[in-house]
Amino acid sequence: MKRNVSLEEISDGKLYGANDMVKADCNGCKGCSVCCHDMGGSIILDTLDVHRLRTYLKKSFEELLAEHVELQVVDGIILPNLKMSGEAQACTFLGSDERCTIHPSRPGICRLFPLGRYYENGSFRYFLQINECAKQNRTKIKVNKWLDIPDLKRYEEFVTKWHYFLNTAEDEIKQSQDETKIRNMNMLLLNLFYVKPYAENEDFYTQFYERLGEAEHLIFN
Repeated sequence: MKRNVSLEEISDGKLYGANDMVKADCNGCKGCSVCCHDMGGSIILDTLDVHRLRTYLKKSFEELLAEHVELQVVDGIILPNLKMSGEAQACTFLGSDERCTIHPSRPGICRLFPLGRYYENGSFRYFLQINECAKQNRTKIKVNKWLDIPDLKRYEEFVTKWHYFLNTAEDEIKQSQDETKIRNMNMLLLNLFYVKPYAENEDFYTQFYERLGEAEHLIFN
């Protein structure tokens, strides 16, 4: 989801790499779950997020949609996001003790927060959001330790590819006046990257790039 604001408005003015220290550590978020409430549809799930949830919970995408995930149009493309529910508009994965029940497989945006990604020149760097996290007295931590993602280099390559692929698909939709074509494109992306399961005993990234090549061939050729 794109934000039409300047970096100066929302960050400390610095850009960070994976090995940089940043003041993001919330020390276990003890006594705080503000960022798990009232987030609307902002917690967009990429295809790896859904794969992790399916593997961790042993549920199909359809089962996730029934309780924890909803679909919305983001910049012209249908994408899933975490669902908020109840009077408190809390994430459906937030437990009665106000702790995350899927913490080991939490989505990339949740791992990232209060950091964000700043994309430029075919890549991205991280930035610290200064107005989003309610936790005070955060301490410094290495970005890669904060993210807690295995094989971070491959993950960052995946995130980059996914981001710029969606940008290209968005441009294709904007240029098209054919509603049937747009609907078919969205159904293709939804089914190929979310509904169709990835094999758990095979490398995710290899499978993803195979699907990405298929999507690019079908959409852009």
